[in-house]
Amino acid sequence: MLAHFTRFAAYNKWANDKLYDACDQLSDEEYFAKRQAFFGSIHGVLNHMMVGDTIWTSRLHGTSPVIALNAELYDRRDTLREARQKMDGDIIAYIDGLSEADIAGDVTYKTTSGDPFTSELSFILQHFFNHHAHHRGQAHDLLSQTSVEPPVLDLLYYARG
Repeated sequence: MLAHFTRFAAYNKWANDKLYDACDQLSDEEYFAKRQAFFGSIHGVLNHMMVGDTIWTSRLHGTSPVIALNAELYDRRDTLREARQKMDGDIIAYIDGLSEADIAGDVTYKTTSGDPFTSELSFILQHFFNHHAHHRGQAHDLLSQTSVEPPVLDLLYYARG
């Protein structure tokens, strides 16, 4: 399992870098434009991904912050990208520090509504990386509605190098 999550952490960074590179080609008007999307804009989706990561990485380190899922942690695209790059490095370092026994163990945390919950770390990590893929797909769709061609983000393209 560890090799699986190590691969996903590296793929996650690769895919985020490609998506942010494409978004960097957008004007501020296109990037922040209100669109038919759950989080309202490309920036909103990318920001939500950081909210989710902040919540989950905190839980994995023993705290359960109270952050609204639609909170805007970063109102500027450059600071959001800097935070994304740091977070991706932190995710890789966290996974690199795990053992197979860690992955088979449980994590107890509080949900966003404050309820205590325990789950296997392996399941949490599956959700964590699936959450990224889900929202990158949303950002990818929103990007396809702009003048910038969305990048190919398929895992196979990452694996082929």
